[in-house]
Amino acid sequence: MLFGKKIDRVLNVRKAEERFEKEREELPLEKNDRPAMILAALIVFIPVFLVIVGILLLVLYLFFFRHL
Repeated sequence: MLFGKKIDRVLNVRKAEERFEKEREELPLEKNDRPAMILAALIVFIPVFLVIVGILLLVLYLFFFRHL
């Protein structure tokens, strides 16, 4: 079958989750992995958050403060 492993993973979720947990336990986090993941998340999410806040402020300006 062309995508046999992927189909098995989707159909047999419990087995895939057990395998994932086993692999995760075998590879523990290193000393600075957690701060690195937090920093990477901040680098990804802060610009998106700033764009959303900017759009909200622009909409508020256009609706309420443009006529002042």
